[in-house]
Amino acid sequence: MKANSQLTALVRNVVEPMGYELVGCELASHGKGSQVFRVYIDHENGITLDDCSSVSHQVSGVLDVEDPISGNYNLEISSPGLDRPLFEPEHFERFSGSDVSIKTLMPIDGRRNFKGTLLGREQDNIRLLIDANEIVVAINQIEKARLVPQI
Repeated sequence: MKANSQLTALVRNVVEPMGYELVGCELASHGKGSQVFRVYIDHENGITLDDCSSVSHQVSGVLDVEDPISGNYNLEISSPGLDRPLFEPEHFERFSGSDVSIKTLMPIDGRRNFKGTLLGREQDNIRLLIDANEIVVAINQIEKARLVPQI
């Protein structure tokens, strides 16, 4: 689940001054009371283990002071990878023409999972081409969106 905007802004204020792009944040539950706070970062030269470690150290310090997440959680810093998650409306413009996998919050024509070519963003909607049919999905109805790696 995408982290709330205040939590994302807090992390952005740490990550971007370090020279990294904040791709997005997720807060996910794993089992009994266990949570994972995942932060995706990117850089034009790619992301190394040292990058993840230094960002983790800085973000961890701010999270310890601000304490924005209730309960216990594990912090993970990661590169977006080949199946890059799409969090922001701008991501749907940037990756127009790419193959994507999308899961919606509510069913559209009886289904929640879609895989197709991202045709772009128009205001608060995205357009997808699926098997020669175009569908429109409201951005606020997207639970998860990822690029589909080209092999």
